[in-house]
Amino acid sequence: MSIRWRDAMDRALYGPGGFFVSGSGPADHFRTSVHASPVFAAALLRVIEQVDAVLGHPDRLDVVDVGAGRGELLRALAGMQPATAARLRLTAVELAPRPDDLPDEITWRAEIPSGMTGLLLATEWLDNVPLDIAVHTEGGWRYLLVDPATGEESIGDPVGPEDAEWLATWWPVPGSDPADSTGPETATATDARAEIGRSRDEAWAEAVRHVDRGLALAVDYGHLRAERPIGGTVTGYRGGRQVPPVPDGSCDVTAHVALDSVASAGERVARCAYTLSSQREALRALGADGGRPPLTLAGTDPAGYVRALAAASTVAELTDPAGLGGHRWLWQPVDVPLDPVVAR
Repeated sequence: MSIRWRDAMDRALYGPGGFFVSGSGPADHFRTSVHASPVFAAALLRVIEQVDAVLGHPDRLDVVDVGAGRGELLRALAGMQPATAARLRLTAVELAPRPDDLPDEITWRAEIPSGMTGLLLATEWLDNVPLDIAVHTEGGWRYLLVDPATGEESIGDPVGPEDAEWLATWWPVPGSDPADSTGPETATATDARAEIGRSRDEAWAEAVRHVDRGLALAVDYGHLRAERPIGGTVTGYRGGRQVPPVPDGSCDVTAHVALDSVASAGERVARCAYTLSSQREALRALGADGGRPPLTLAGTDPAGYVRALAAASTVAELTDPAGLGGHRWLWQPVDVPLDPVVAR
């Protein structure tokens, strides 16, 4: 039986036996920045240090990773033995059971803790928050339905009032926006798809609401209002390969994030201005420039040269705009000033 995409994604990803709550975890199916290089965790450690300084070195410094997978990022941060280690409280938020080999210093929870002072991280979490998908017909936007067993789609009811409002604000019909340069010939475009990000807005706003003071940082694939993809972005991943997004629980089902809409929702909660940057800009500002080591180093320190060359290679992967470098970083401060050097 066909159901709305939001319900199908929720069951496939987080229901009994779902993709994210069973098996060995997402690392076996797709590569994230955390898996690609320790440079990513090292950059986030610098963010933690800067947030700590802005907060005045509190007695307890929270670092909460939402959508933590199997705890890979927090394991890496703990292994770096930061100067803040004695005050650091590492918390992984994930619906899957706690891994048996997770270090004791990492707390494992199914829900975001309240009263945080420190850094809330959401690296490739929002793209897996279930959402509805709509198609534009001659009668307006209508929900797309999907058969969870086959992935076959059909057209359902007209979208509800709240989703219609979200679409009008954040995902207008191609050609209907005077600022849209696609031309008047598309003003009545049909068959255009839209991924209704209202559920992601609500999820991010709720996450930000749990931060008393500090920074909420989301890192994800996304797009802005002026560049919404007319065909949508929903896809699947299994075993390291891109596959059709069949929501049967056997694969990841993901869609890029309408980051400007998400950012606006978080800003309303935090009442502090947000900043959006590319992953390339963020990593370079945090000291990961990806420059090749000088060739002279090969003569004086061959082993050091090889290590530096390998590090430069991984930074190149992290900043490649056709891959992981396509991520955007959303910086949302809460009751603290955001250092423009970090956010540029």
